Amino acid sequence: MSGMRTCRSVLALAVGTALLTGCFAEKKSAAPALPPSTCFGVFTPAELAPFMGYGEEVEVYSPDELSVNVSRGHATCNISVDGKSRFTASIDRRRAGLEVTWGSEVEKHRPDVLPYAEHSRLWDSGVALVVNCKADDGDFDLMLFLDAVPDEVKPEERRPVFAALMKKFLAASREQANCPG
Repeated sequence: MSGMRTCRSVLALAVGTALLTGCFAEKKSAAPALPPSTCFGVFTPAELAPFMGYGEEVEVYSPDELSVNVSRGHATCNISVDGKSRFTASIDRRRAGLEVTWGSEVEKHRPDVLPYAEHSRLWDSGVALVVNCKADDGDFDLMLFLDAVPDEVKPEERRPVFAALMKKFLAASREQANCPG
């Protein structure tokens, strides 16, 4: 309830009956502290702080590394604050050449295409892309997805922030998934 005001009425009897109304600003709790390495070891607390909002308890559900391969085709990181999801990063290794469809849920946000990834969508609260990997043991695609609650990021800065995070996520994913560029 950041920025909300709470009002309480107090009925007081003094010389006569008087109605006193007082308002006080509800105090925000501090932004929760993140561990030094978050989401597969890719993102720093400073990079993710704008998405954490305010709250008491932060929980990070994530494997330590991104490594996806034939036997482990998916990895997800989810960060929640006080039980509410604030940031999600996921990687999927899939067969090369599958059709890329984004669906109406993404398209309704009037997304842009990232300048460094032809098969991508960038919107105000997330970004997704599919990139082909040509490896010695066979070609495959990586599908990367970032989604967050950008309340603390100015509207005009949201897409550039997500584009920069995805660029870093893509580089780390290529390296850890053995996906040459």
